[in-house]
Amino acid sequence: MKMVKKYAGVMLCAAVSLSLAACGPQESSSEKTSSKGSELVVWEDKEKSIGIKDAVAEFEKEHDIKVKVVEKPYAQQIEDLRMDGPAGTGPDVLTMPGDQIGTAVTEGLIKELNIEKDIQSLYTDASIQSQMVDQKLYGLPKAVETTVLFYNKDLISEDELPQTLEEWYDYSKKTADGSKFGFLALFDQIYYAQSVMGGYGGYIFGEDKDGNDDPSDLGINNEGAVKGAELIQKFYQDGLFPAGIVGEQGINVLESLFTEGKAAAIISGPWNVEAFSKAGIDYGITKLPKLENGKNMSSFIGVKSYNVSAFSKHAELAQELAVFLANEKNSKKRYEQTKEVPAVQSLASDTDIMKSEAARALTEQSRFSEQTPNIPEMNEIWTPADSALQTIATGKADPKRALDQAAETAKGQMKAKHSGT
Repeated sequence: MKMVKKYAGVMLCAAVSLSLAACGPQESSSEKTSSKGSELVVWEDKEKSIGIKDAVAEFEKEHDIKVKVVEKPYAQQIEDLRMDGPAGTGPDVLTMPGDQIGTAVTEGLIKELNIEKDIQSLYTDASIQSQMVDQKLYGLPKAVETTVLFYNKDLISEDELPQTLEEWYDYSKKTADGSKFGFLALFDQIYYAQSVMGGYGGYIFGEDKDGNDDPSDLGINNEGAVKGAELIQKFYQDGLFPAGIVGEQGINVLESLFTEGKAAAIISGPWNVEAFSKAGIDYGITKLPKLENGKNMSSFIGVKSYNVSAFSKHAELAQELAVFLANEKNSKKRYEQTKEVPAVQSLASDTDIMKSEAARALTEQSRFSEQTPNIPEMNEIWTPADSALQTIATGKADPKRALDQAAETAKGQMKAKHSGT
């Protein structure tokens, strides 16, 4: 059995090209004439439209069309597209998480893109692979993210940072008193818990002979996954994590404890950089710690992408807009406004981006990261795995029994919902 595909140093790598402003599928003069006066609708992520404002204005001027930008939570856009697309009220271009690509393709919600290889090569391997299904491309990477460690410099200095998760356990035992805490993480969710379980050999899916995710090889309850879950359980059983960070409100409690100066360190992601800065926290960011076996904690690479709706009446123009929004020039502009780390390889050496401690930490952590599976079967993993981890966190079940039940449930759901598994 193999681990989920690993991508060393995949987020930000080597220089490739300059701007893509003039690249992409070219419309004929007749196509441009027919698109004149048209309106494209873009669904952008919440509070991120500022990042594409200038690019949209430039595209509108060049093509003599209107582009309407609507903000929606990017993880929910596919759900809305299922209703709005057929009704004719959906977008032409949307943004979505890479792990939803397989489901969107299976349901016929997004179009295959006809993008030249030289444009595809501008992006990191992991980010462009997240947009592939059966060797066909369905999107262009907008940004990449993974989890990192945030620490409060007023509570712990960089020199004092424990280097392993076990050392953080010891630090927390000395620090936690019920109202203040040392290290915190949302380990009742597989998205975060896989960082520990994966470091001990647990995995979501193995690989088939072609290197693709193999849903028949499930590793969420193997020996390594159980060992990781046993370590996770210790943090809860010994009172080092407050009961409030279990369940749906856990993320709010965890973030509040950090912004209130009641937690020395937490695992979070770049989505909180701006929020923590506004809260006035003097924080540092670094990669996740190692485990006692010497391996670094792993993490999922998340990829946000621009995709073309299968219901778009202007699919070619929508594809051109997606290419334009995701090109190198506009990716850098978007970073300057939103601080979302671009997926363009050449921007790894960009001094303006690498000035950011968050960007450097994400780049370092990406060396130990794994691509979030994008096959439809991944939808059957999240809920059973999270439910199992919550019973582990609350002490209602031992790790092996809980993870065995999660695996059994996931396999049953995959068999019922996905043919050929």
